[in-house]
Amino acid sequence: MPSDAGSHPHTLNPVGDGGLVDGQDRDKLCRLADQAPVMLAYFDGARQLCSYANRTFLQALCDPRRSPLGRALSDVVDPTLAQPLAQALTDTLLSGQTLTLEQPLVLRDGQQRWAEITLTPHLDPQGGRAGVYVLIVDHSRHHAAERALLESEERLSKFLQAGIEGIFFHRDGHIVDANPALCALVGLSLHDLLNRPALMLIAPEHQVATAKRLDGQEDTTFETAVVHQDGTRIPVEVIDRGTLQHGEPMRMAVVRDIRDRRATQARLHFLVHHDALTGLPNRTAFLAQLDHLMVAARASDTQLALLFIDLDHFKRVNDSVGHTRGDALLKTIAQRLCACVRSTDRVARFGGDEFMVLLPGVRDRDAVVRVADKLLDAVGAPVVVEGQSISVTPSLGIALYPQDGDTPDVLIKHADAAMHVAKGRGRATFAFFEPQVATAAYDKLMLEGELGHAIIHDEFALLFQPQVRACDGRPVGVEALIRWQHPQRGLLAPNEFIALAEQHRLIVPIGTWVLREAARQAQQWHAQGWPLTVAVNLSTLQFQAPDFVDMVEALLTRTGLPAGWLELELTERMLMDDVPQVCARLQRLRGLGVKLSVDDFGTGYSSLSHLKELPIDTMKIDRSFVQELPHQRESAAIASAIVQLARGLGLSVVAEGVETAAQRDFLVGLGCDQLQGLMISAPRTAAQLQAWLAVQTPPPAPQPRPQSP
Repeated sequence: MPSDAGSHPHTLNPVGDGGLVDGQDRDKLCRLADQAPVMLAYFDGARQLCSYANRTFLQALCDPRRSPLGRALSDVVDPTLAQPLAQALTDTLLSGQTLTLEQPLVLRDGQQRWAEITLTPHLDPQGGRAGVYVLIVDHSRHHAAERALLESEERLSKFLQAGIEGIFFHRDGHIVDANPALCALVGLSLHDLLNRPALMLIAPEHQVATAKRLDGQEDTTFETAVVHQDGTRIPVEVIDRGTLQHGEPMRMAVVRDIRDRRATQARLHFLVHHDALTGLPNRTAFLAQLDHLMVAARASDTQLALLFIDLDHFKRVNDSVGHTRGDALLKTIAQRLCACVRSTDRVARFGGDEFMVLLPGVRDRDAVVRVADKLLDAVGAPVVVEGQSISVTPSLGIALYPQDGDTPDVLIKHADAAMHVAKGRGRATFAFFEPQVATAAYDKLMLEGELGHAIIHDEFALLFQPQVRACDGRPVGVEALIRWQHPQRGLLAPNEFIALAEQHRLIVPIGTWVLREAARQAQQWHAQGWPLTVAVNLSTLQFQAPDFVDMVEALLTRTGLPAGWLELELTERMLMDDVPQVCARLQRLRGLGVKLSVDDFGTGYSSLSHLKELPIDTMKIDRSFVQELPHQRESAAIASAIVQLARGLGLSVVAEGVETAAQRDFLVGLGCDQLQGLMISAPRTAAQLQAWLAVQTPPPAPQPRPQSP
């Protein structure tokens, strides 16, 4: 430090005080300056020598081994700072004005800073420019923040420019900026939008509601519509948020085109309420329409007609020509149904091959009949699909509101019941609902539930009708006939419940019970010396069950009944379904020693070429032919032909339904092997049959068990 230094180590001489500040005050000011978080220095005007520097200046910029006092600027600070600072000192002295500049700063420890440098000229008492005060403030934080803000705004600007969603900034209800996506959305340039009211973008019918949203200060999201320059209304979602742009508060609105979203929502709504194949309303939508129209009809005191349409044997179409052509047929039928009705009528696909037609404002039944006839003709006309002509017929049930039902469920149920009546009348026709139909349908439903209960609680019984040898009347077998011992209705014949059991697949457990009970009873008779063959009728579902043959084999093993004493009766239709598989199954049964017969022969459509390939033992002449013997010439000819056919195929013949001596004598003359009917014996319980057998020819000596063929 020079010897002439003042009392403070960072100053050489008092400067600019005009003699008003004594040495003690100057020391106080220097100590105060040392505590300031800024860099302070003084350079004289003539030679730009440093005559003062506070501690912050020294620590930040100066070599601690050398004092800056009395030294030139280039010896005090880093050269990167000395050059611009020297020029600034000169400019300040020349101009006599304070000069401020921002300058990167390298500290003596190598750290990079950004500084704001203020240079203030010092004037002596005579007004001369004696030197320059230098104030250096570290603005690194502020500079970084400003830079980050600028970079953020730059990124935002680039994002806005590249974004696919429209964005505009607005203040006081006017647009102050917008991105290209918004300009493209409304078909206007940025020049056209700037300083224009934001509501100019909005469709007139939405402007009042939108204004309330945009004028508020809360962040909000809402849907509205903007108008393109060409007049197109575009549904949009607006997301309005408070933000800053260039440091100024304003609002930013993101305008999102939701046409695709609306289209997707509409498509989903359509799929939920419409059938995907035909495009018609589905069950859910139709029920809602029916409920609505019933309310309207009630208010206007008018009638509705509900037409329930079911396609006859449509499953055969899919099985024969495939589901693709079947679907094409359904689409064509849907189009034809729509073409036959008024625009105010409703057509729906209720499911599968079922359709509904609803006619509001019906005046009388004749009008409904005319529509029903048109629908029958339209649906029944052949449809050409991929060059192939396909035909189906509809069965149609009609229920009227309010007389046939006052709720959608009841009206549909009654139309459905009427449709089944139409099917029962031969199909391809229509039927109006009648109250007795509902009663029959209810009874059928109750019977179905009771049938399931009967299976669980063993309410079935077997009767046995004897079969005798035609030549001498000797009993050789029985046919097992099921009865239902109904708790309230008494003993029910098969025709009262078997069809219902087949419809609901209850026939399989029932048929299994019949086989088991018949085999058990037959085994008891054989033990008593009566080697009677037991014949059991099979249902189609029972015979087609995958495990049927295995079940029969297990039954024979469990009961100990010789296989040759069990006979299974099949219809002609069962034998013709999937002939190779049927033949394989029959061969397995024959392998077990089970006898096989064709029941009700002559009523089906057997192919003789297939029949001769099947391992059949017996043909049964249907009772419908036997009842007209011997006087009805056609029946006599058929019976004679069946006997001759059986002889040619090496089969035995059983005639069922024999009720008169004339019938018996004629059949014996034809050469029938066995007879069965009321003339021989009515069906009997096991105990009654035992008593009947006792008065017949005494039982023969026990016979050896037949060998399996």
